[in-house]
Amino acid sequence: MSATAIAARVRARELRAADVVAQALDRIRRADPQLCAFIEVWGEEALRRAGEVDARLDRRGADPSLPLAGVPVAVKGRHGLRSAGPLLAAGAVAVGATSVPGPGAPWQTWGLGARGRTVNPWRADRTPGGSSAGAAAAVAAGLVPLATGSDGAGSVRIPAAWCGVAGLKTTAGRLPSADRTGLAVPGVLARSAVDAASWWQVVAGEPEPAVPSLPVTAAWSADLGFAGPDPEPVALGRAAVERLVAAGVIRLVRPRVPVRLMDPGPAWLALRTPGADPAGAHRVRAENNRRLAALFADAELLLTPTTPTAPHGHDGPGDRYSTSLTWAFNLSGHPALNLPAGFGGDGCPAGLQLVARHGREALLLAVAREAEARATG
Repeated sequence: MSATAIAARVRARELRAADVVAQALDRIRRADPQLCAFIEVWGEEALRRAGEVDARLDRRGADPSLPLAGVPVAVKGRHGLRSAGPLLAAGAVAVGATSVPGPGAPWQTWGLGARGRTVNPWRADRTPGGSSAGAAAAVAAGLVPLATGSDGAGSVRIPAAWCGVAGLKTTAGRLPSADRTGLAVPGVLARSAVDAASWWQVVAGEPEPAVPSLPVTAAWSADLGFAGPDPEPVALGRAAVERLVAAGVIRLVRPRVPVRLMDPGPAWLALRTPGADPAGAHRVRAENNRRLAALFADAELLLTPTTPTAPHGHDGPGDRYSTSLTWAFNLSGHPALNLPAGFGGDGCPAGLQLVARHGREALLLAVAREAEARATG
């Protein structure tokens, strides 16, 4: 079940939170030896917490202050509980910590779970992406409906794309982050945009995203002017765009100035390298911000493939950066969302990246929700 369905049924006392969490723990017990999505599983503590949620609802009835009542969630890494307070206060139950890259592993490549290397749920010989590797794998495999992530260069959106789930990177500075560079921000991985919106409402304290005036204007870029993606992810992304156009969700527009950003890679790396001179990075950021502001004067959304390649094998990406289409928006701070865009010839998912103006997470989520509703309805 979705997070929203679980919470509604638990609040209505049609389900017990303890039963829902016990079922999630059983799924993890059966699947994780192969998936390796978790570093730690907190079975006893999770069942105790679920019992507390049940007791509170038994006393108070359908408590509206628990919008995530009984929802099993996974948190990114061993320290993920530090930022999960709003979710727990909303009635969610943390069942474990998900994998991130292990020692010596390329940070954008894979995770290392308690039982070994994290695998892509669609093909075990392929990486799930990273660094929110276990989070994406756990959500895609149906072990939990929601998992927290963080995104410093694409670490939510890339694994979301390669595992076929929704993944939201928030606006820089919108939510607390311990990253001194400001590049890494909180995010979420979910099986649907509706569930991602539930996370956003809780952590940001915002109401449910309203249905936007459709169609929403959008500009498409296959490469942002510099990236050089492979043909297949571009074709899958473009096909997803055409489906959104046909469904009346978006209207493509041609911006007055073509979408051509400066390559953010050297600037991103300079900001991450202790002792490096940040002056050049700030110049790139300022110029890209200027170009993006011009774009968003003509369109409400920017659409790109989420990744330049299909998921690679566990031997690593070689000299290809899976971040080439995502990290520009960590540098600029714009919110961005991965929307599943179908499957490649290798049987693995691909993604469409939606980018909006600063602070427009609600627009991204509303558009993604409409896309999902019209695809299934």
